[in-house]
Amino acid sequence: MIFLCMGYFNPEKMDERPRAEIEEVMNECQPHIENFYDSGEVLLDAGLESEIKSLRRVNGKIIATDGPLTKTKERIGSVFIFEAESMDEAIQLASLHPTTQVSKGEEFDWRIEIRPVHYFKNDK
Repeated sequence: MIFLCMGYFNPEKMDERPRAEIEEVMNECQPHIENFYDSGEVLLDAGLESEIKSLRRVNGKIIATDGPLTKTKERIGSVFIFEAESMDEAIQLASLHPTTQVSKGEEFDWRIEIRPVHYFKNDK
């Protein structure tokens, strides 16, 4: 099965910290991300920038607005896709990601949402 995971964080909590501290936390992520990749099951991993545009169709026209449509303290900071045999295996694999491995992430409300994918096209 293919699984999509979204890594969430609280931007307010991260923005209030000094840049040097955030860089130190991000550097702590690197060995965990390498371990995650070493599983051999990761198909895609992407870190996301903070700029957000929402698109919707209104009266036959496509409208772009700034920011997410929902009001929340969380923001998606990363997405990744991998293969696993079951949700239990997906949980084990996702738990290797820095979102759950770096202890400082608790202070920034880091968490992962795991969702099975019912359609996935890969032209490779």
